[in-house]
Amino acid sequence: MDETTTGRAIALHARALPSFDGRVERTLALLREAAAQHAGRIVQATSLGAEDMIITDLIARHRLPIAVATLDTGALHAPTLALIDRLQAHYGRPVERFAPPAEAVVHFVRTHGEQAMYRSLELRRACCAVRKLEPLGRLLAGRSAWVTGLRREQSDARGGVAEAETDAQGRLKLSPLADWRWADVWHYIGRHGVPYNPLHDDFYPSIGCAPCTRAIALGEDFRAGRWWWEQGSAKECGLHLAPDTVTTDDRVPA
Repeated sequence: MDETTTGRAIALHARALPSFDGRVERTLALLREAAAQHAGRIVQATSLGAEDMIITDLIARHRLPIAVATLDTGALHAPTLALIDRLQAHYGRPVERFAPPAEAVVHFVRTHGEQAMYRSLELRRACCAVRKLEPLGRLLAGRSAWVTGLRREQSDARGGVAEAETDAQGRLKLSPLADWRWADVWHYIGRHGVPYNPLHDDFYPSIGCAPCTRAIALGEDFRAGRWWWEQGSAKECGLHLAPDTVTTDDRVPA
């Protein structure tokens, strides 16, 4: 058994829920259909979280023609960056990396400081725009479909996530794990020896940039460790906000 199958997160969370195999088959069917309909123009935009590692495993295990790409924001935890190399070695597949322009990051930090995200929602959103939204635009350029690891259980804001929808640019946005539970995620990882971020073993269910992510305590919400200093429940970086759900306060400054 691979060493990744013996971690704390698996022991804590993995359970074989009813209809698990059916959910796996449904996910695989959605991926296969999308890969066939968008041949050469579909990409998995992976955050390298537990959910996304399952999607990458299915893509590699079933040799689906779906590219795998991630955002290297310049502020990721060291274990997250190390996972990219582990993923490539484990599956023998390349992972495309998209980073923000160095000059844009330098300008933002010089103008607002390295801890700007803590000072206001506007500045935090602006940091996300530089480090995530701009690189995502390049990641998706020329693609007609993309795959995410979003699940409805992750937060109230994601409770209405569809398995398949059209994004603001007219692309297919596929979230094939939409109805999976947290127990499903870890049951799959344990069963198949999927490599994952060791931060999950240290009570980080949701992992983003290092300054904006902390471990959660027993009983806290799944995404309580993301932007924990902010008020409100809809804590998102903007990657998955539909245009009609973004409020004036959520918009990043020009």
